[in-house]
Amino acid sequence: MDSVRSDAVPVVLPTAVKILIAGHFGVGKTTMVGAVSEIRPLRTEEMLTDAGIGVDDLSGVEAKTHTTVAMDFGRITISRDLVLYLFGTPGQDRFSFLWDELAAGAIGAVVLADTRRLKESFACIDYFEDRETPFVVAVNCFDGGDRFTPADVQLALNLDPGTPVLLCDARNRASSRAVLVALLQHVLSLPV
Repeated sequence: MDSVRSDAVPVVLPTAVKILIAGHFGVGKTTMVGAVSEIRPLRTEEMLTDAGIGVDDLSGVEAKTHTTVAMDFGRITISRDLVLYLFGTPGQDRFSFLWDELAAGAIGAVVLADTRRLKESFACIDYFEDRETPFVVAVNCFDGGDRFTPADVQLALNLDPGTPVLLCDARNRASSRAVLVALLQHVLSLPV
């Protein structure tokens, strides 16, 4: 019979946690997943074509040339015992049927918002509120966009006072990581 050494360091397997990165079309979901992921992210982007004319609203994102058609996927290690698996949702209404599948098993979500098109955030917020999925709102501070305080955004979106609102730059790894940590803190603060 083999014996086990008493001085062996136990192997600690990290807890894997699923997080959604959601928001409307062109808000920066793919950018956030790519900025924070420690692996090469999986992207399902395709070029916008004439088929989307009259279907996809390009107001405010007229220079956009590609769009996510299924999901984005990335991974980030928060600590030795916690790994986040990030699933970015597609933003157009025509791909919303994918959201239920992507949301299965997620402990929470980041709702990315753009103050230039803030009203577009309501559908996302309603989705997570209806399913009682914890979420934070992260305002992606686009260059040239108006700047508002988190309190102003919370009021404009009629959010529950307990819903965290953060300002971020989805292009920046540290900023995106801070949003994910805030989501984890929010989830852990909720009653079980």
